Amino acid sequence: MLENLIINHYETAAVLLFGIGFTTLLLHQNLIKKIIGMNIMDTAVYLFLAAKGFVTGRLSPIVVNGVQDMEAYINPVPAGLVLTGIVVSVSVTALMLSLSLCLYRRYHSLDLDIILMRVKKEWR
Repeated sequence: MLENLIINHYETAAVLLFGIGFTTLLLHQNLIKKIIGMNIMDTAVYLFLAAKGFVTGRLSPIVVNGVQDMEAYINPVPAGLVLTGIVVSVSVTALMLSLSLCLYRRYHSLDLDIILMRVKKEWR
C-alpha cells in the first residue's frame, strides 16, 4: 500500500491538496479563505491531469526529424485541459473576489454568518 503511494507521488499529492482545499472550503466562514480553498482544489486537479498525461520517455507532440509514430509522443489533450482550466479558474477567482468586495462594501464583513444575519435583518 505504502509502496503504491510512493510510486504515484504526484497523484498522492494531488489527492492531499484536493482534501486540504475541500476542508478549507467547508470549515471556514471567511469568504477569502473559501476562495483560497477553491484555488487549492483547482491546483490539485491540474496536478492530477498533468501527472496522468505525462509518459516517461515520450516527447511533446511536435513532429521533429520526421518521426510520426504515435507511440513517440504524449497525448496533448491533458495539457490542453489544464491550460483551459487555468484560464477558467482565473476568471472565476476574479469574479468571486469582485463579488466578495461588493458584499464587504454592503455588509462590512466577509464572515458568512454575519452577512446572513444582516441580510435577514434587512428583509424584516
